[in-house]
Amino acid sequence: MKRIPVVTGLPAPGRTTVMGVVNVTPDSFSDGGEWLDPDDAIRHGHELIAEGADLIDVGGESTRPGAVRPSIEEELRRVLPVIRELTAAGAVVSVDTMRAVVAEAAVAAGARMINDVSGGRADPAMLRTVAGLGVAYICMHWRGHSEDMYSRAVYRDVVAEVIIELREQLDQAVAAGIEPGRLIIDPGFGFAKTAEHNWELLRRFDEFDVLGLPLLLGVSRKRFLSRLLADGDRLRPARQCDDASMALTVIAARQQRLWGVRVHAVRPHRDAIEVIERLHRIDSAEQPATSQ
Repeated sequence: MKRIPVVTGLPAPGRTTVMGVVNVTPDSFSDGGEWLDPDDAIRHGHELIAEGADLIDVGGESTRPGAVRPSIEEELRRVLPVIRELTAAGAVVSVDTMRAVVAEAAVAAGARMINDVSGGRADPAMLRTVAGLGVAYICMHWRGHSEDMYSRAVYRDVVAEVIIELREQLDQAVAAGIEPGRLIIDPGFGFAKTAEHNWELLRRFDEFDVLGLPLLLGVSRKRFLSRLLADGDRLRPARQCDDASMALTVIAARQQRLWGVRVHAVRPHRDAIEVIERLHRIDSAEQPATSQ
């Protein structure tokens, strides 16, 4: 049975890592505005830790379709107080940003990982900045900013092309000096991809093993699930898609033992992962007898 990958500088719980999401934004697709006040965001971060989150991913920029980017100053104002307070309380924190300046300030405030949804393509300084900081880095497949990313959702073979483009991004990350042991890959569900593309990525998720790096599943409350669960033309609200999100966690983690999942509802995902790990222990116990 394949072991859960370990990422340098991050917790290694021996099971799929659970990242809890804290959006310090007014317009995120799943919970926009709910945690915009720093005190509310800090309190929510503590709630997610109490529910079993291994990491807290703090973001100050919405990436929903059509979102307007905040200024650098505004993004810093949103995320830094939250990062400082959560890390001071002992939390392991990631910052969700596409800006090198924000990444550097976040690490100075205590963050131990950069979750860059652009995979180094939005800010030319990002990769060398991360290399100099010596922290873990999530490299996501990305083709463009929110305002026009769906015009770029054109593929002949979405899985093959995402793998090729991710490999290019990873090569650039390593060339910039980021240690391979600190890299995590994210196929970028919903980013420059239609619902059909997302389902195909999930169907062939195991093919990303060819990249040889820890894999993050980030499908929580994504729009393609709202469409799947729609009542006619009425989309299911994002907050009511947690059960569907958890189903995908179960399927993916059961098949290939993911490094991590990025989720909004922590407790049900932690519970599901405990069930999966129990089944993996049974599988591991049976392997020697089966091989004889």
